[in-house]
Amino acid sequence: MAIFLFLATGLISQAHAQTPNVPGVEVTELRLEKSEGALLLQSSLRLDLSAVVEDALQKGMPLYFVTEAEITRDRWYWYDKKISTVARHYRLAYQPLTRMWRLNVSREPIGSVGLASSLSQSFQTLPEALSAIRRTVNWKLADLTELDGDNKFTLIFKFRLDVSQLARPFQMTAGSNAEWNLATQKTIRFTSDMGR
Repeated sequence: MAIFLFLATGLISQAHAQTPNVPGVEVTELRLEKSEGALLLQSSLRLDLSAVVEDALQKGMPLYFVTEAEITRDRWYWYDKKISTVARHYRLAYQPLTRMWRLNVSREPIGSVGLASSLSQSFQTLPEALSAIRRTVNWKLADLTELDGDNKFTLIFKFRLDVSQLARPFQMTAGSNAEWNLATQKTIRFTSDMGR
């Protein structure tokens, strides 16, 4: 009996040690700050790509991600009033000739406005490129003048893989495959004095 328990414990701990990071995305930090008359957002994500998604990237298929933040003011007599909506669109692609990762960032969907209107960065490794997507620093959400009085506000933060910008065959595959389902959302309630 003791040998069986020892073997079972060893197998369980070995299986646990061999389990890689589970693919997916989640918000690990979401913080609001006031600075120079603006409401700023600081955020961090845990973003782990599945083997299928990473393989598609390695083969040269670009991926598109979107980070969105929306602020609404509570109203008891009607729907909440939308104060601000901002978005960041990312295009991540591997350049096989240079063996570099290229990340483009834009306020508009990159597929519709092209790469010319985006900021571009190059990275030597995929983890470096993903770390740039994972963190948002000093992102201006609204002017403090828009956050008036003693009202209560809600921040809705969303991050997702934008499947609509993938090639058509991948759009159908991604819609039904959990390995392509990279999306998360988090909500924060706050007042204009930032008490939560």
